[in-house]
Order: sequence, then structure tokens, then C-alpha cells
Amino acid sequence: MPSPDPGPVPQPSPHPTEQPPSTPTTPPAHIRRILRLFRPYRARLALVGLLVCASSLVSVASPFLLREILDVAIPEQRTGLLTLLALGMILTAVVTSVFSVLQTLISTTVGQRVMHDLRTEVYARLQSMPLAFFTRTRTGEVQSRIANDIGGMQATVTSTATSLVSNLTSVIATIAAMLALDWRLTLVSLALLPCFVWISRRVGNERKRITTQRQKQMAAMSAVVMESLSVSGILLGRTMGRADSLTRDFAQESERLVDLEVRSSMAGRWRMATIGMIMAAVPALLYWSAGVLLQFGGPVFSLGTLVAFVTLQQGLLRPAVSLLSTGVDMQASLALFQRIFEYLDLRSDIAEPARPVRLAHARGDVRFEDVTFAYDADAPEPTLDRIDLTVPAGSSLAVVGPTGSGKSTLSYLVPRLYDVTSGRVTLDGTDVRDLDFASLSRAVGVVSQETYLFHASVADNLRFAKPDATDDELRAAARAAQIHDHIAGLPDGYDTLVGERGYRFSGGEKQRLALARTILRDPPVLILDEATSALDTRTERDVQDAIDALSAGRTTLTIAHRLSTVRDADQIVVLDAGSVVERGTHDELLALDGRYAALVRRDSTDAVAPT
Repeated sequence: MPSPDPGPVPQPSPHPTEQPPSTPTTPPAHIRRILRLFRPYRARLALVGLLVCASSLVSVASPFLLREILDVAIPEQRTGLLTLLALGMILTAVVTSVFSVLQTLISTTVGQRVMHDLRTEVYARLQSMPLAFFTRTRTGEVQSRIANDIGGMQATVTSTATSLVSNLTSVIATIAAMLALDWRLTLVSLALLPCFVWISRRVGNERKRITTQRQKQMAAMSAVVMESLSVSGILLGRTMGRADSLTRDFAQESERLVDLEVRSSMAGRWRMATIGMIMAAVPALLYWSAGVLLQFGGPVFSLGTLVAFVTLQQGLLRPAVSLLSTGVDMQASLALFQRIFEYLDLRSDIAEPARPVRLAHARGDVRFEDVTFAYDADAPEPTLDRIDLTVPAGSSLAVVGPTGSGKSTLSYLVPRLYDVTSGRVTLDGTDVRDLDFASLSRAVGVVSQETYLFHASVADNLRFAKPDATDDELRAAARAAQIHDHIAGLPDGYDTLVGERGYRFSGGEKQRLALARTILRDPPVLILDEATSALDTRTERDVQDAIDALSAGRTTLTIAHRLSTVRDADQIVVLDAGSVVERGTHDELLALDGRYAALVRRDSTDAVAPT
């Protein structure tokens, strides 16, 4: 759809809620909100928790079995007991592995469902945003939020919760077992733990800052790819000889991302490695402590107790380090959640009312009652100023005027692409702001100058307007739009792929496909926003014939650039600087010899000018 006449400008300041919040939510609120994402799956998570706890408890049994082997079974040569204890250690490993596989399956499934819910919720929220949001937001930025940010949270939502519970349970169970063996050696093992926690928190904060910068850079790079590698971007780059320049620009964006990725990967890496090295050296410290205590008359430790304790301590190393790393990753993930929550917190002023009016069959009577509209509340003059127009059902209204006069903006108000600043627009006597979206979309069809087609078959593009349309209905709509013969002559007929943005079809063919799509929708109100202004004269005549057939019996609002297309309109209004300066029929306005007559003379001069 073409930009509004004054160009895409910010939405009025009375509606700041469409902008992402400038002040991030506090981390506790973020954490509570993240936990709420898992609420629908709490039963499965409870099962995961039981499996994790059971696995952790079973795993700490091995050191005790080992102690009995070393202190009792082997010294006393009790073969039967030795066999049972060895089988017990094997069974412990098997049970732990089975529990691990089950908990991974359940937690991964829950995590993927949560990501699906997030993606769907963000997409639905963006679908509800007004046109103004997309005129000021790069498409690559929007896509990056859905793909990169939510994709970057995959590890967090699929494994972090399980890892956190598993490691925490393992740590608690292991510490309890260590205390049961000897509390003095336990104090030696845990003496440095507070220092480790402090280091991990500092590393987490650092990674969170870098993650925020990295995601912004990924969004910027996605936007560059979207703009420069689209069909239009490739055409512009080739014809302007800027392919090398665009490649250099992309390389610079990618280089910035490389630096951020390296910084993110290495943030706190040496500090976390130091923690690992110290914890790995603790067994030597334990052996030394036991020897010193024995030398100075301290308690005597049996070989089995000492080996079992060191085994537990070594078992504590992996979950403890993993727990600290998980905390670091969770802090970094908060940056991703914050970016997603910014989009989820967007609120659109163009919302369906709490008790919407539903129109079963709209007649098509359209009125503009004292309508004023401004894109920016601080603008010195509104885009539209006190517009009063009546378009009876089944009649046609043409809106003409110089560029920037507000023609397209006026048409945007009927389907609620924007809402009026004051006054109201009504359909069959009901304010369009009081109608439910489904009724309004059924009642109002829009054919714009910029035809958008999906990279799909002709049939799929047509059925976008009516998913349950039969093949006969498709052909009937195509015939009415005077495009059926061309489609039928293609090798694949209606199964032909139209290509990216329809570039396998000419401008006139795409326009007629758009008309056929609107015919399938069969709206009682039709808005034609300069639907033929980009076509050559001959193609314009062919498309205009299809438009005339489509307009018959409908309320038609035509935004016209070429005045030859509006001569037969029931009413013509001339806009200038957002105000209606003339209105009447073609003959009446010519007789008035004012603005419209001047536009007709200019149009006629342009039509006969040499090419």
C-alpha cells in the first residue's frame, strides 16, 4: 500500500503506547513473567521435577556403596556382599541414565511448546498493530525479534529449567551426603563457594549487556538482508551499480556481529575457568587436610570414607559449575526476554471495542462526519481538516488533488488503517470504530497501486481472500478481472508460482490478479487507491474495464491520479492541504473552472505530451 500523502510520519503523541517501553521491567517482574509462560505445562514440569529429584538421590548412593566395598566387602572378603554392592552401583548408573533421558524428552517438549506460544503471541500482537507501527519499523527488526530473539532463548526454555532443578537437587543431595560422611571435610570443600557465586553474578551481568547489543546488531543485519536481497533491492542495486557497496555495508554489519559474538563467548570465561580449576584442585586439598588432621592428632578417616568423600566432591564439581553457568546464562537470557516482552507489551489504539457491532450484510453507505486527522499531534496543520462527505450505498466518489493533499489518508480511515483524530467515519450509520474487525474487513475491500502477491501459486494468492473458494469461483473471479485467459495459457495454469512479490507477472497482470482477489471477497464497499496510476495507457484501459465491472453496484471510493478514470463518478471532490475545496460532478466542476478544471487541463497536456 502506498505511503500516506504526507509521507510516513510518527503516530500522534497521545498514543505513546505503540512504542516499545523505554524503561525495562525490573528483573523480579521479568522472572515472574517468565515463570508464567510455563504455567500451562506445570503438570509435565512436576513430573520432570520428580524425575530429577529421583535421579539425584539415586546418583549419590554410589559413593556410599563404594565406601562399603572398600571398608567392608574387600577387607572381609565377602564375595556375596561385594557382588551385590557392585550390581547396586551398575543399577544406579542405569536408573540415572533412564531418568535423564525421560526428563530431557519432557523438558525439551515443554520448552518447544513455550517457544511456540511466544512466537505465536508475538506474531498475533504484531498483526493487531496499526499501519503506523510498520511505517516506522524496519521489517528486518520485526523478523529478528521473532526468529533471532526467540530462537536465542531455545536453550533457556528447553533445558535451563531442568538443568537448574537437576543441578540444584544434585548439589543439595551431595552436600547432605558429604555432611553425613564428615562435616569437617565438607567445610573445607565449601569454603570458597560464596566467592564463586559472586564471580558468576558479575559474569552474568556482563553477558547480559553484551547479549542486548548482540541482538540489536543481529536485527540490524537482518534488516540489511531484507532490504538489499529482496527483488526490488537487487534491481535497485544492480541498476545503480551499488552491488559492491552493498556487500561492503553488509560486511561491516557482519564484522560488528563477529566482535560481539566473540565478546559474548569470552565474557567471564577466564573467571569461570578459574572456578573450575580451583574446584578441580579441591580433592588434593582434601587429601592434604586429612593428612594434616591425622598428623596433629585429629580424627582418623577410613580409606573408604575418604575415597567416598572425594568421589562425592568430584560429583559436586559438575553440578556446581553447571549451576553457576546456568545462572550466568539466565542473566544473559533476560536481555532476550526483555526484547520479546517489549513487543508483547505493545498496545494498539486501533483495537476492537469490548462490545463490537456486527454487520451481517452491509449496504455500503459511507459518511465522513467532521473528520479531522493528523499523523503527528504536534504538526502545525492536520493532514485532513473537518471533512464532511456522504457516499450513498452503491454510488461512486472520486477524490482528486495534488500530491500531499490527503487523498490516500482519507481512504485509510474507512477500513481503520488509521483512526480519526476527531469526528467519525460511519458505515451504514455505525462508527467504524464500533464495528468488529471481521465485519469491517468483509465490508471494505482495498485495491492499491502497489499490488502485493505472495510467493505462492496463483490459486493460493486468490484464495487468500476466500480460503474455501472453489475452482469455479476462482475462474469466475479471474474472468471478471479479465485475467483468466492469460492464466489458462500458462504451462501450470492456476498452479503457476507468481514469484517473489509477483515479479513473474507484469504490472497490469498483477493488478488484475489483485482485482480478482477482491472480487472473490465480494465487498459492498470498494476503495481504489490510485490502482492504475503506475500502468501505461493501454494497460490502464484494460485494467479500468475490469475495475468498472468490479465497481458495478458497489460503493466505490476512488483515489485518482489520472482524471480520465473518474469522469463518470457520481461525485468528485478536490482536496487541497487536507480540505475539500471543490465538489460536484465532472461537468459541474468543469463549468466552475476552478481547481478541478486546472487539473483536467494539466492531465490532458500530460497525455498528449511527446515521449
